[in-house]
Amino acid sequence: MAENEKPEIPSGRGQENKNVIIILVALVILLALFAIVIYFMVDNVVTQRISKITPVAEEVEDEAAEEGDEIQRGIIVDLGDFILNLCDEAQKKYLKVNVAIEVSQKDTDFAGAAEESKGGHGHEAPAPKDPMESIQQEMNQFKPAIRDVVITNLSSKTSAELSTAAGKELAKEQISNEINSILAGEREVLRVSFGQFIIQ
Repeated sequence: MAENEKPEIPSGRGQENKNVIIILVALVILLALFAIVIYFMVDNVVTQRISKITPVAEEVEDEAAEEGDEIQRGIIVDLGDFILNLCDEAQKKYLKVNVAIEVSQKDTDFAGAAEESKGGHGHEAPAPKDPMESIQQEMNQFKPAIRDVVITNLSSKTSAELSTAAGKELAKEQISNEINSILAGEREVLRVSFGQFIIQ
């Protein structure tokens, strides 16, 4: 009778193997879910940041096209060349950039020149005063403060930030906002343009 009995397999060992497999499968599923959640969170954050950086000019162009209006053209003020230290910690980097801003026109900018060119009755009209010269003189009073804004903004950036198109657009937007606060409503910055842009 003892020979016919089968030896019993301890049930604890088989149960342990099943538990280990269940735990491993659960961990794999949890890691996959965690990775998916992280992916969507990062994707959402990146999308939000990019949408904030999207140039406002595109929206203005779309609105103008819908309304049939022309895009507002302004007066170009060249701020000159800048050679700046960037904010890189590992290695000193320099930026050489030429900056120009386009500011809005006033209704009175060219009105005086048009009236002077008409002249009086039978009198010779005096040589008209160049309106661009008076605008440049007006902007010259703001130039030191505007140059300071450009220097402060760009020198606070790293070369990595300014190497991307989005980084340049963000810097332009920030510079534009700060200059508008300096101009205090007398004129408005329509665009900031970088001419030469070299990082070394």
